[in-house]
Amino acid sequence: MSHPDRVTAKLIEHIVTHRYETLTPSAVAATSTFVLDSLGVALAGSRVPLVSQLIGLSHSWGQSNDCRIWGTGQRVPAITAAFINGYQIHNQEWDCVHEPAVVHPMAVVLSTLLAWSEQHGRIDGERFVSGCNVAVDVATTIGRAARNKLRFFRPAMCGALGATAGIANMLRLDGETTRSALGLCYSQLSGTMQAHVEGSPMLPLQIGINTRAALLAIDLAVRGVQGPRHFLEGDFGYFTLFDSEWDPSVFELLGARSEMEHLSHKPFPSGRATHGGVDGALSLREQLGFATADIEEIRVYAPPLVVQLVDRAAHTDMLPAYARLCLPYVVATALLTGDVTVSDFDSQKLTSPERLALASRIRVLRDANPSLNALAPQRVEVQLLGGRIEELALPAVLGAPGRPLTRERHLAKFQRAAVAGLKPLSQESISKVIRLVDDLPAMTDMTQLVDSMLFEDAV
Repeated sequence: MSHPDRVTAKLIEHIVTHRYETLTPSAVAATSTFVLDSLGVALAGSRVPLVSQLIGLSHSWGQSNDCRIWGTGQRVPAITAAFINGYQIHNQEWDCVHEPAVVHPMAVVLSTLLAWSEQHGRIDGERFVSGCNVAVDVATTIGRAARNKLRFFRPAMCGALGATAGIANMLRLDGETTRSALGLCYSQLSGTMQAHVEGSPMLPLQIGINTRAALLAIDLAVRGVQGPRHFLEGDFGYFTLFDSEWDPSVFELLGARSEMEHLSHKPFPSGRATHGGVDGALSLREQLGFATADIEEIRVYAPPLVVQLVDRAAHTDMLPAYARLCLPYVVATALLTGDVTVSDFDSQKLTSPERLALASRIRVLRDANPSLNALAPQRVEVQLLGGRIEELALPAVLGAPGRPLTRERHLAKFQRAAVAGLKPLSQESISKVIRLVDDLPAMTDMTQLVDSMLFEDAV
């Protein structure tokens, strides 16, 4: 283990010294891209029935008008807005991901930073963009350092540490206060992979829970409460308890590149680990023109993490959260319909005999990749009736930095997501959100962005 302060000190230095002016134009552009993407999937996430239940339950959590829930516009305390907005971002598995870190950073980060900005007011776009980049750098660098098998829910936990760092940067906190804030956040982290295994709604709720950890940590730290100093490298720090096999050399790149530029889009509302199978199967069909009736078997060869995350059988009793993480069901859906949409995880679709039958002929097989945290490369084989086998290698899956979505497809995803929620956002509002986010650094008050995302009857 490295000295119990070297990595932590480098992390604190990056948070405290980073400014908007140090960002490259490509990093700023990537920030706009993934802010818009995350807002879109959050609007779509309002369609999930549990959102309404959470809003009703939240009245017992406290009352204030500080912030709003995106889309519906209910006014709630900042800590509640962050919780529910974060849940909406991740509840359909449609949000961006940093593949090497296995972290969905924007779920916790954007919901927390925007709630904090709305609560305090007059936070301009440049300061917000700087905070988002620091947050993503911190969350993904901690995630990239891990070498052990995923056991704890890294997107929620690393996301919370990142969000705390982002707000500390926006507040211009000094090094000691920033260190305390991160230690205080670390002491509240929660989330395991058991919810993922079972397809429990608790999986995206863990995102919401960890937004609260970040906001509470900041509130305590600015009032002088001291958190644990060695929250990463200490005897009971993050890298001792949660990701105990780790590589400290990863931190040498902290600040040398923008991790925001290394995020991956999710074209489909399902676990990122299912996307290679969809990408490969649809690409092979486009090339070869075979019908689904011609398929004898599909085999997806992938790193062990993909097998861990999405190798599960499709069955009639699947919950939507389980099905989104079931590669056979997602690939069968893509082949039968030509796409994967949020409605494909509605209860009536999950029991489709045609989808389940095709899913039973789709297998996920571990390849020789030694990494326990890699999602690529992958290889997809289609075996047709009569024994003919066709295959496609995927060094990068669609949406990854090596195969990014075009701006046209990125905007089309936002459009589709923004009209898929509990109530569709109007075309006028959709255009306004896009204009604001395209010129994010010029915004004088981030509250304007929340204003643009409200349904007309909520304004």
